Amino acid sequence: MSVSELSSRLKRTVEDAFSLVRLRGEISGFKRHASGHCYFTMKDDRACIDAVIWKGCAAMLRFRPEDGIEVVATGKLTTYPGRSKYQIVVDQLELAGQGALMALLDKRRRALAAEGLFDETRKKRLPFLPGVIGVVTSPTGAVIRDILHRLADRCPTRVIVWPVAVQGEGAAAQVAAAVRGFDAMQGADRPDLVIVARGGGSIEDLWAFNEEEPVRAVAACSIPIISAVGHETDTSLCDFAADVRAPTPTAAAEIAMPVRSELLAAVREMGLRSARCAARAVERSGEQLENSARRLPAPDALLAPQRQRLDEHSERLPRALGARLSHARADLGHAAGALRPSLLQANLRRGRERLQSVRLDAAQVRRRIDEGRRTLESLWRIAAQAHPDKPLEKGYARVEDRDGRTLTSAKAAREAARLRLVFADGKVDASTGEGVERPRRGAYPAKPEQPKLL
Repeated sequence: MSVSELSSRLKRTVEDAFSLVRLRGEISGFKRHASGHCYFTMKDDRACIDAVIWKGCAAMLRFRPEDGIEVVATGKLTTYPGRSKYQIVVDQLELAGQGALMALLDKRRRALAAEGLFDETRKKRLPFLPGVIGVVTSPTGAVIRDILHRLADRCPTRVIVWPVAVQGEGAAAQVAAAVRGFDAMQGADRPDLVIVARGGGSIEDLWAFNEEEPVRAVAACSIPIISAVGHETDTSLCDFAADVRAPTPTAAAEIAMPVRSELLAAVREMGLRSARCAARAVERSGEQLENSARRLPAPDALLAPQRQRLDEHSERLPRALGARLSHARADLGHAAGALRPSLLQANLRRGRERLQSVRLDAAQVRRRIDEGRRTLESLWRIAAQAHPDKPLEKGYARVEDRDGRTLTSAKAAREAARLRLVFADGKVDASTGEGVERPRRGAYPAKPEQPKLL
């Protein structure tokens, strides 16, 4: 037979003989593939076997497999011809007893604590009187009825219930989604406080609140959270991540809201105390006022000097008014002479004459300005014609040394030796050629016409 035929016969033989087996062992090398399938090895102290969980069964697992966990796997044995290996195809995976659950819980608690999710510095203070309370729990259990009843007894407030499954497949994801949903709400519906609650049960029943997803959601929530999972003796990882742990759901309602009657009594007591304090303050102020009044002198003694001064001023006032009136009349008499109509008309004529002369002067000024502008334009044209660079436009050149000084004689040019010829469109470096060997005839083109010097 061929290798393929032998492998097929071995596969059928193994699958028929071990169509249903239950194995107990420790998980090692667990890996979840991108396709959703899970691959790992189950081992004990003497042997090991490869295991695989297909995508459909992996989605139904009640816990997240991790290395080092002791589990019980139910499935069938088969072979993998491509590598001549046998393996177990797991249909169901369970933790091997409560001890394994506690070991997994303790391992996960230490890992999350190492990340700082349970630090006291992350805890938020609960609001004193929340206006809206969000509750994450099952809508059909006794827990929500106990919470609503206790809140109504203590202090009625608005309650928003986010219904979730509290155990079984998908419960952890629903709890995490509910916490994140409350945290994402805006406006008047956003809760001031969130209660995550569930009734008592075994560790398997409460396992959804020990998964990483809801624990991380509770720790990351910006709204204060009270965790009330199980009875007083039950402890979940959500209790460590929450801001406050309540022993029971009823206790969570008591922690969330104060008693309305006690608040009213406290307000009345504070009002009475405020009234008594105000009365005592008024009484003490009255006593202090009376003591201060007894120390003050009599009103007549205080006002006597002012009254005397008032009498003196009232006697002096008529005389002062009379003198002031006399001076005003004299001033009016002196001013009356200058206010005669003839004088006013004469002043008016002189003002008109000055205005007319000013108008004539303005016309003369404008004429002088025009004459000056014409004279300035004529002088500017003369200056433009006399500009040193003007002759350069006619073919002349100006001789300068390399420092920019203008040379006006042949002697100065020979002394400078190195020259610069300034034309209308640019400059050209030159030299006098003295002391330099003359080129042979025909070595250079014909000598161009020399420029005229200024």
